[in-house]
Amino acid sequence: MSSRRILRINELVHEEVSDIIQKKLKDPDVGFVTVSDVDVSVDLRHANIYVTVYGNEAAKVKSINGLNRARGFIRKEIGKRIKLRFTPEIYFKFDDTLERSSRIMEILKKIEDEKTIPKVIEDIND
Repeated sequence: MSSRRILRINELVHEEVSDIIQKKLKDPDVGFVTVSDVDVSVDLRHANIYVTVYGNEAAKVKSINGLNRARGFIRKEIGKRIKLRFTPEIYFKFDDTLERSSRIMEILKKIEDEKTIPKVIEDIND
């Protein structure tokens, strides 16, 4: 199967799952969830759906558990909306890349600040 087709299917599943979570899912445990990426297997049997959740650790766990409870409903909706030979079995995974990138930016900023402080002190002493 061509990689371009897989990329199109990934994007289509991404759009539909985002829409289903936003408009159709009524679970109060699912908080502010954003679908960040989708990775459908080459045989179209499995789909890893990566989500980011706004809130503290408890809210994240609660939202992932709510999404996992709704897997059957979401899969059925995907099957109705996307005509594929197989409707992929979906798995929700927490995507922490935004948190990691934010942490890296904080560290880089701290390093940059530490470099400028001695320079400022040198300028003051001169």
